[in-house]
Amino acid sequence: MYRILTLLFITLIACSPKTSNLEVNKWETQAANVEIIRDDYGVPHVYGETDADAVFGLLYAQCEDDFRRVERNFTWAIGRLAEAEGEEAIYSDLRARLFMTEDEAKANYQSTPKWLEKLCVAWADGINYYLHTHPEVKPKVIKKYEPWMTMYFTEGSIGGDIERVSTRRIKEFYEREKVAVLDKPILKEGYALEEPQGSNGFAISGDLTESGNAMLLINPHTSFYFRGEVHVVSEEGLNAYGAVTWGQFFVYQGFNENTGWMHTSTYTDVIDDFKETIIEKEDGLYYQYGDEERPVEVKEVILKYVEDGEMKEKTFPVYRTHHGPITHEVDGQWTATALMWEPVKALEQSYVRSKKKNLEEFNEMMDIRTNSSNNTVFADSEGNIAYYHGNFIPIRDVQFDYTKPVDGSNPQTDWQGLHPVEEAITVMNPPNGWIQNCNSTPFTSAAEYSPKKEDYPNYMSRIPENFRGVNAIRLLSETENLSLDGLIDLAYNPYLPAFEKVIPGLIEAYDAVGDQSLSEEIELLRNWDFKTGVESKAMSLAHFYGMMLYREGDIPGNLEGMERFEFFGTDMPMGERVGIFQLAIEEMDRRYGTWIIPWGEISRFQRISGDIDASFDDNAASYPVGLTTARWGHLAAYGMRGKHDVNKIYGTRGNSFVAAVEFGDRLVAKTLLAGGQSSDPNSPHFDDQAEMYAKGEFKDVAFYREDVEARAEETYTPGKR
Repeated sequence: MYRILTLLFITLIACSPKTSNLEVNKWETQAANVEIIRDDYGVPHVYGETDADAVFGLLYAQCEDDFRRVERNFTWAIGRLAEAEGEEAIYSDLRARLFMTEDEAKANYQSTPKWLEKLCVAWADGINYYLHTHPEVKPKVIKKYEPWMTMYFTEGSIGGDIERVSTRRIKEFYEREKVAVLDKPILKEGYALEEPQGSNGFAISGDLTESGNAMLLINPHTSFYFRGEVHVVSEEGLNAYGAVTWGQFFVYQGFNENTGWMHTSTYTDVIDDFKETIIEKEDGLYYQYGDEERPVEVKEVILKYVEDGEMKEKTFPVYRTHHGPITHEVDGQWTATALMWEPVKALEQSYVRSKKKNLEEFNEMMDIRTNSSNNTVFADSEGNIAYYHGNFIPIRDVQFDYTKPVDGSNPQTDWQGLHPVEEAITVMNPPNGWIQNCNSTPFTSAAEYSPKKEDYPNYMSRIPENFRGVNAIRLLSETENLSLDGLIDLAYNPYLPAFEKVIPGLIEAYDAVGDQSLSEEIELLRNWDFKTGVESKAMSLAHFYGMMLYREGDIPGNLEGMERFEFFGTDMPMGERVGIFQLAIEEMDRRYGTWIIPWGEISRFQRISGDIDASFDDNAASYPVGLTTARWGHLAAYGMRGKHDVNKIYGTRGNSFVAAVEFGDRLVAKTLLAGGQSSDPNSPHFDDQAEMYAKGEFKDVAFYREDVEARAEETYTPGKR
């Protein structure tokens, strides 16, 4: 009888263009098992009887807070963005389909274990029930969400590795057009250089804390409003708090009562290009692989795009070898791109991570090995701290240079499985009592107890040190008797190590050149302590000088990162240093009418709309912000991306969701979210954290049920708000 009813239910859904009564009844029944408590900052605390109930409520709550970001993330992920944004997005869509077609996504979904399948169904039902109960919300592309769609978006960094595959190269190959392949920003392209990406993660053992408990700093540097703050609980053991990327059903960066996890972007080599030797025959295309001639897999993809209100189509062939899809040409050879693509396992790992109770269980979870785009900083209530540099790490033959495309016809270049966790770069409970990663080298992650570079294959980490890492090491090396507020203070330390040589180098050049017209400006910098702050006029001068060095400096092409600042301060011709400083002053005069201006009058926080593409207005209200770009080594990163017709610097990325967590008999945590929880300008939680954010003032987390109820602003079941 159950099977007959199930088949009847599926038939009704398939035949009806509208939501069926059977579906609505199903959603309402599940909604009755869910309770959402909004606290005094609008954070949703979602309680469900089962994990599936909690997921249902979590997606409903996310849609309430920012449906447009939920929608866009999945429209992007499944390769249908051009249907909303036009033909310019079609190569993003093609990239998504190169790695997985809709049929393949459905096949992957069919292979999910039953427990995960229930969560995927609850995910779709939660979104669909929101749309059903909010008929005024009109989806742009996806009218109904299906469980198989979760297969496209299985890591918390939307797209994960796939975003690193160039859409320009895809266009060049599939359109046969010669377009400029520019995968890195040009330094002299306008004044607003791209704000760096990155994150900070610190784990502190109880030996260095006031309470004797381990602590964790969760400090992702993403675009603002990229993730919401949530708390999701079930009677099946789920109790996770933290940041969720809009549209996903797991806490991506966060903590439960016993463990906490912070992800920083990894620079482990997890993507490789294979140049294929293509052979054309009468019956199709083949590629050379050793002594074999293997058939190239060829499929056809039809993509839609909107143009002048009309939906149009383009058809593309899709080529694939066992290495991966053909994404571009190198030296005239078709080139396949290999990356981690295990959607079921990746989704499983992302979810079960949030239910682990200690380091031993966390290690077991990490052995799934599908967290490909991240490093992980960890702490737990047993006092353990740990660091994992990468997770998905293909084994390769080190005689080949995988920083460049390798010969796909040579079987020796193939990946040879994955390194187990114990072979990867890891740190467990180092005697120094702290671990840090700021997208910097793992070989300084725990001072003298850090892993040794010579013990690992070179493809495991090529990333050098950066100024945030230098700053973190300096601060953590001096740490003792740390409180939770002390951890926050450490994370917001105003010191900027990038200027340690740049500013003395400028002063040296000025003293040598003797341009008296700059004496007042130079004296301001001569007395500067290299710290940022809203009242600092020297900070304003230093920032514009640093940016102008990037824009106008004649930088040797082989210098990257910290080496550039060494060059700016010691090797750049003295006359050039002074000349560029003069240009910086002229730029400030042009924009502000003076160079004598406090940093807080330039660096501002403003949120005036809930649009995905932020806009700013110099004449509208905003808050002064003492933070600055990570480029200068500032741990609490703050910067502006994109071109905006404004003179002031308004943050668009950097510190977004930040959490400081202390584990022990009873968890204690503090968090801060850029702006507020809701994207609706009419909501009291649209900008209720804006001034707090500008000042770096954190709120206490309501984690335990009694605390949540004490701070409850609103309690409801989905559909009954």
